[in-house]
Amino acid sequence: MAWTIARERPTGADLALLMERHTADMHADTPPESIHMMDASALDQPHIAFFVLRESGTPLAMGAYKRIDASHAEIKSMHVLSEARGRGLSKAMLDHLLAEARRDGFARLSLETGIQPTFIAARALYARAGFVDCPPFEGYHDDPNSVFMTKMLA
Repeated sequence: MAWTIARERPTGADLALLMERHTADMHADTPPESIHMMDASALDQPHIAFFVLRESGTPLAMGAYKRIDASHAEIKSMHVLSEARGRGLSKAMLDHLLAEARRDGFARLSLETGIQPTFIAARALYARAGFVDCPPFEGYHDDPNSVFMTKMLA
C-alpha cells in the first residue's frame, strides 16, 4: 500500500497513539534527565514543522524539525509505530524531513538521540543518510546518554 506524508498539527485527536508510544519508548531505558522529547503541545509551535505519515488514513509515523536559527534546524519526535516497522517508513519520513528542511532554506539539520540499544536502528538510519557525530548544539550539553549528529544540506 502507498502512504502519504503531510504537514499536520501534532495535537490531532488520531495522533494520540503515536504520541503515547513515542513517550513510552523514550522513557523505556533512558534516565529522565536525558530525555529531550517534546509533547504534542510543545511541538505545536510556529517554528516547528510537524509531519505525519499515513496509510489509508491511519497515522503510522511522525517526524518534525525545529528551527534553531535561519540556517539550522533540529529533528524532533521521529517515531514509527512498532507494528509498522521494517517497511521503510523511517527512511521515508527522514527523506521527507530532509527535503522539507532544504525547501525551507535550512543549510544544516542536527539531532540528538539516545546511546541505549533501543536507538541502534535510529543511529544507523541517520548515519546511512549522511549524518555525522557532532558536539552538543543549541541548549544541549555533554550527556553520556546522548549522541549528537548533524548533516549539511546545502
